Amino acid sequence: MLHTFVALVEDKPGVLTRVASLFRRMNINIVSLTVGESEQADTSRMTIVTEAPEHAASRIRAALYKLEITRDVDEVGRDSAVIRELALIKVAVGPHAVRNQQRTHLFSLAEVFKARIVDLAPESLMLEITGGASKIEGLIQVLKESEYEILEISRTGRMAMRRGHHTSRVMKALEEPPKRKNGDHPRKPRKADLISGEFSEK
Repeated sequence: MLHTFVALVEDKPGVLTRVASLFRRMNINIVSLTVGESEQADTSRMTIVTEAPEHAASRIRAALYKLEITRDVDEVGRDSAVIRELALIKVAVGPHAVRNQQRTHLFSLAEVFKARIVDLAPESLMLEITGGASKIEGLIQVLKESEYEILEISRTGRMAMRRGHHTSRVMKALEEPPKRKNGDHPRKPRKADLISGEFSEK
């Protein structure tokens, strides 16, 4: 099964090699790894996706903590976090006779998958799509089944962030009607209240 770890590590040379060597020694495959700046100074944020048995998660987390470069490690699940991935897909367009028809179809696919056209060249078109892995793989599958020639694919791998801890309490507070003083007439619901109610029910 897939495990997603978010690690805050020191921002200095050799950190990526240390982490990769750790997984090599544990004989665990890294499916994807993204690294970037974090909100803390001199600290990088790693999102590591690994394929390992369920019982191996605690062993991986403990091993990451043992590295002196590690400041914090968290394993996040799909229910408790927002997980996204970005992909760039370059597709070839055919001869002039069918080029306009193909581009029209590709623009329609982009609209269906909520993707963006970020580059338009005489012989190719580039799509940018953000979402879960299944959404990206769905677009790639449709392109292949439609017999488009995919020239290049570049994917970032997963990026993950835990949802807010107080979301449920905030939504509950929005649902509660305000207390009325004696003699006050019931207040007509405002548009903002109705919108809050719609989101709280989902």
